Amino acid sequence: MTYGGNILTARTFHHLLHWRDFKLKVFSEGIIIGLFSGFIIVAFRYCLERAELLRESIYHSVNMYTFEIIILIIGLGLIAFILNLIVKNEPLVSGSGIPQVKGVLTGHLKMKWAKILVFKFIGGILAIGAGLSLGREGPSVQIGATVGQGISQLLGRLKIEEKFLITSGASAGLAAAFNAPLAGVIFAMEELNKNFSPAILMSTVAASLSADFITKLFYGSTSAFNFPELPILPVNCYIYLIGLGLIIGILGGFFNLSLIKTLELKDSIPLPNTLIIAIPLLLAGLLGHFLPQVLGGGNHLIDSLNQNYFPISLLILLVLVKFFFTLLSYGAGVPGGIFLPILVIGALTGNIYNDLIVKIFHVSPYYSNNFIIFAMAAYFTAVVKAPITGSILITEMTGSFSHLWGLITVSTVAYLASDLLKTKPIYEALYDRILRKNIKPINEKETMILIETVVCLGSEISDKSVKQVVWPRHCLLVNIKRGDLDIIPQGDTVIYAGDHIFALVNEKRVVGIERSLCSLAEELNYMPE
Repeated sequence: MTYGGNILTARTFHHLLHWRDFKLKVFSEGIIIGLFSGFIIVAFRYCLERAELLRESIYHSVNMYTFEIIILIIGLGLIAFILNLIVKNEPLVSGSGIPQVKGVLTGHLKMKWAKILVFKFIGGILAIGAGLSLGREGPSVQIGATVGQGISQLLGRLKIEEKFLITSGASAGLAAAFNAPLAGVIFAMEELNKNFSPAILMSTVAASLSADFITKLFYGSTSAFNFPELPILPVNCYIYLIGLGLIIGILGGFFNLSLIKTLELKDSIPLPNTLIIAIPLLLAGLLGHFLPQVLGGGNHLIDSLNQNYFPISLLILLVLVKFFFTLLSYGAGVPGGIFLPILVIGALTGNIYNDLIVKIFHVSPYYSNNFIIFAMAAYFTAVVKAPITGSILITEMTGSFSHLWGLITVSTVAYLASDLLKTKPIYEALYDRILRKNIKPINEKETMILIETVVCLGSEISDKSVKQVVWPRHCLLVNIKRGDLDIIPQGDTVIYAGDHIFALVNEKRVVGIERSLCSLAEELNYMPE
């Protein structure tokens, strides 16, 4: 059978006709991917911890006024040289890795999974271990995605299936990086796919839980941050949450604008890339002597905030240095994410905000840690614009679901406030930059892949028959999922809100067609005539 000049294989139709079995299959494969990803991310975390201990020992012991500083400069220069070789040899390992995974899922980029896995692992350890203000979560997501892609290719799976397995690996990577399996699932659906699909849900749940199981075997069941049991914030204090959300939202939008401008500035500087990488590394060596709290991801700094008192002058210094050092570190283009640094910036800002409302409005200091975690969720939401993921992530990382209502409230306000600056979500902006650069779209033999979207109440196609809808060109509607019922669409088949519609499209056209399908299925923002 042909469609649009492309031959659809019997294996493709076998998957479509046995969709229920397919979901069970990707669930089982998700477990395998989660186990492998879990072991690799545990090794990644362990190596990072060893590297950070070595860094602290070296930076603390070096005498800045003797020949030892020359040895340190040479060592940091060597790291810059190695990182440049890694990025030059495989450009897709630079930066977070999350935009690159999105590019693979949309069909614009192709990952050489084994090469990227090895280079991201080594590059992340060198960059973060040396003290750059970068996090482990982005590399963990990309490493997990490469595991999913690798298993898919080793098992000879179709492109239809590979998208699910890459997503599973990405969710497993985040779950293992932060001991947060639920956040891994939500992130995969809200940020990577922007689609709450049952098949994606099953595969990501399996991968995240199995990866989290492996992580707990080595790191125990403790949450990522050592917050004591927090009191419930009284409802009469929620007015301060709104103020916090507004401030954080604007600051988060400013971070997005600043990061993109930093990357554009880096592209325009006529300096060798090794030297550009060496600049933040040398600064890390200097900060390691005078202000070591801002080095690396910063999870230890967050733990210190809830256990020790910091004067407001020191908090302001820390947040300013962390902000600009994160821009400089990520702008160098080396492997490393911004997930953890933006949480640290949020936590510091929340601590400053708490100190101010305690002094000005006489709010009880008993709730200081509450404002720290609320600010973390708000800043994450303002930067990434994924409020559900932000709320769930902080909930899991602090080990308590008692504050979910407050987290959702402040995240929603921050989301709306960040929109005032009309900034794109940071990973979407970074993804657009990658596509605009010299990485060309994949040019291989034509491959059909399956895409899915959910029909919203009040959408253009809701309550219409298939033949009444003007479907995008080069798109073959193959299945409608309604509850537990799989429907082979006919011309007279009526589409209802809540239906999951599946279409076969050419991989090279997937982005435009998926956008068109989503616009047909999403809620109308105007009243139909």
